[in-house]
Amino acid sequence: MITRRTLAGLMAGAALLPAATRAQQAAPAMPAAGERPWAKQVPQIRIGLLGGENEADRLGRFDAYRKLIEDTFKVPVRLFPAADYAGVMQAFSAGQIEASSMGASGYAGARLDTNGAVEPLVVPLENDGSSSYISVMVTRKDSGITSLEQMKGKSLAWADPNSTSGYLIPRSELRNSGVDINGYFSRTGFAGGHEQAVVAVLQKQYDACCTWASGIGDESQGFSRGNLQAMVSKGMLKMSDLNLIWKSRPIPNGPLVVRSALPAAFKEDFTAFHMALPTAHPKVYADIERGGGKGYERVTHAMFEPIVQLRREEAAERRRRS
Repeated sequence: MITRRTLAGLMAGAALLPAATRAQQAAPAMPAAGERPWAKQVPQIRIGLLGGENEADRLGRFDAYRKLIEDTFKVPVRLFPAADYAGVMQAFSAGQIEASSMGASGYAGARLDTNGAVEPLVVPLENDGSSSYISVMVTRKDSGITSLEQMKGKSLAWADPNSTSGYLIPRSELRNSGVDINGYFSRTGFAGGHEQAVVAVLQKQYDACCTWASGIGDESQGFSRGNLQAMVSKGMLKMSDLNLIWKSRPIPNGPLVVRSALPAAFKEDFTAFHMALPTAHPKVYADIERGGGKGYERVTHAMFEPIVQLRREEAAERRRRS
């Protein structure tokens, strides 16, 4: 079994540290607009959008991004909003999309499902230059629940079975700290996404939920980036309505993922586009990254191998329970 200490050791290191402690690379210029030779093999770019936020808001946030990619590479770009994380994973398995930003667990699942037919290009950096975020557990302020110990016998909502911060990591950390998930909580269930999980808590359908946040910045505004910050900015939430009762260790930010079979020139152009996006088009960047940060950093699969191992462990645990 991968213990909390073992996993933390595997995931610690340069990939999660602030950029000031790592070698710096100048962001490339935005690729010049124009047709590309790879367009013969990639006549359109289909981009999957994870679930967890209402569809209208997702399409609205990504529309300028879609148009910018289209104008830059002169190929049609289509957005495919999925009902949940599994929808994007299945679309990759069926070759129905070329790219998607995913959580680390979703990427790990897609990598396993496709036998390595997907790969990461870049990850977003937080305002302090780090490439990690955290899972948080929240309760209603009026519930009186201010600690994990007080959650015994209470109900807990997970965000999505393929969410890193809304399921995989909190389950792993709670288990490794001695919490028997099935016996500790009165019930657990899936809310259908991060936004839906917080709404379920506010509407008293669950006593608590797990969601994601950058873990840095102004906590009273939902931190600098994440689901809480997005809900605050949309007027759906006031942080004064919540108690934050638990935080995870740092989790690697989810990557921008593409099909491995795509031409190398496409992958390089798509990477360069994103590396230049924060400075060339800061509003587009802030919209798609739920508040922005310090840009992107190139990554390889090695950064996510510990999450792949956790996915395997979780699957083995489900088989034991069944």
